[in-house]
Amino acid sequence: MKQFMKNINDNRTWLLMVLPGTVWFILLAYLPMAGNVIAFKDYRFHPDGFFASLIHSEWVGFENFQFLFSTRDAWVITRNTILYNGVFIILGLIFAVALAILLSQLINKRLAKVYQTGMLFPHFLSWVVVSYFVFTFLSMDRGLFNNLLESIGITPITWYHEPQYWPYILTIMNTWKTVGFASIIYLAAIAGINKDFYEAAMIDGANKWQQIRHVTLPALMPLIVILTILDIGKIFSADFGLFYQVPRDSGTLYSVTNVIDTYVYRGLMQMGDISMTTAAGLYQSLVGLVLVLLTNYIVKKIDEDYALF
Repeated sequence: MKQFMKNINDNRTWLLMVLPGTVWFILLAYLPMAGNVIAFKDYRFHPDGFFASLIHSEWVGFENFQFLFSTRDAWVITRNTILYNGVFIILGLIFAVALAILLSQLINKRLAKVYQTGMLFPHFLSWVVVSYFVFTFLSMDRGLFNNLLESIGITPITWYHEPQYWPYILTIMNTWKTVGFASIIYLAAIAGINKDFYEAAMIDGANKWQQIRHVTLPALMPLIVILTILDIGKIFSADFGLFYQVPRDSGTLYSVTNVIDTYVYRGLMQMGDISMTTAAGLYQSLVGLVLVLLTNYIVKKIDEDYALF
């Protein structure tokens, strides 16, 4: 016990630094886990509050999951969530690494910072704001794209009623908004690579591409693998703002824009079915956990140094 208190006293500065994050995780991540019991109950509101509602709600076991998976919505939201996130992970990785490498190769570092700031700016824009920008391009009456189509004699497109275009639109918007921020991590890793490696490569006659291929990319590989594992763990968690705000909640687009997060939201707001939406959220979290463990296990078998844990 004395040794334990001594360790706390010796590390009190660092412990105080992590205290806000620890409190945040306990209050907003761990305590709410107790609410997952709702997924196994037929939740009914009670005038005495949440805990009274929980006590008086009938225990139904896995009926909420059974109902969720027996509907067509389960297949649609699962398919959309996995496919979109799979594409986002691949494109995000390629563009983020490429952008970081390009920025690191700029000789004028002041100009590089200007480019970096410009590409980072979309990350700080709300999806609500972005949705209005998209609407100015895709509006049926005054949209820029439809005006251009009319000017060359092509019939305008009702973008918010044509599902076939939206997988491409959503992919482009997600890449535009996230790739600048993601590239910062890789740019920081590139800055930490020992310059002696590049000098040795140049002495051996390596050109820029060969330096990137044989020095930069191998140095980035552990970070790429770790971030990819974490992204795979979130493959069942979609960006709510992207899939709800940008398509403006158009019902005709649900076949390509409805994901688990928007389904849970609509279940709460329109149907008031807390039990089934909790079941959907629990299903989302458990599958994400399994994917992280499975991916990390596979990576560990291939190369233990690249594994997350």
